[in-house]
Amino acid sequence: MTKTIPAYQRIKNAILDNIHSGKWQAGNAISTEMALATEFGVSRMTVNRALKELSEERVLERRQGSGTFVAQQQFNHTFVEVRNIAEDLKSANRDYEAKVVSKRAVTASLLDDELRRKFGIEETTNTPDTTLDNRSDTPVLYEVKIIHVADGQPIQFEERWVDAKKVPHFIDQDFTVVNTSDYLVAKIPLESGSYTIRALAAPNEVADALQIAAQSPTLVLRRQTYSAGQVVTFVKMWHAGDRYQFSGEL
Repeated sequence: MTKTIPAYQRIKNAILDNIHSGKWQAGNAISTEMALATEFGVSRMTVNRALKELSEERVLERRQGSGTFVAQQQFNHTFVEVRNIAEDLKSANRDYEAKVVSKRAVTASLLDDELRRKFGIEETTNTPDTTLDNRSDTPVLYEVKIIHVADGQPIQFEERWVDAKKVPHFIDQDFTVVNTSDYLVAKIPLESGSYTIRALAAPNEVADALQIAAQSPTLVLRRQTYSAGQVVTFVKMWHAGDRYQFSGEL
């Protein structure tokens, strides 16, 4: 059985949809509490809860006497530093090129268990459901695979999945020109993230992309990034073990 979504959560989802679609952009005022209460047929107290939670999540900014506004997104860079390999290589005076291996829209029925868990997507069933979000042919994620090349040599193989509803135009971009991370930072407030780095043997697809022997050692950075408490993008970045290292300052 489908769980009933609480009224305050429906209001939050609707506000987030308006922000993600570009209807309400950073700095724009959103509908008043009274207008939202009328639209959703709920009390102002319910609306207030939704706005309060979105404000605590730094999606909205409430200004006394003025209204509620979409928060400016300076925190994209303050709280989440998303490294751009294109800029890193260019700053090192290396020739950079991005080669798109594939990009596609993915329906719920095609997801593996890991992606279902990451994005909180339930497995589709044969139960009839006419709602758009539950149609078996509706894309739930976008997938892109990109080879990042420095001085003619593959440096990184990127496998990325993005929430299709939150970033609907992601799949339309030319990623030989636009960097995936830059596009996401510009289009949606990325408020937090987590990552791991592991040494793994290269499977065949990765080995072909990096032009190394199958089962060669690689360093894999896996990162998931959140907006309003939900995963927006999950990425695996594969690097040939003898060509790349991670470093930083403490």
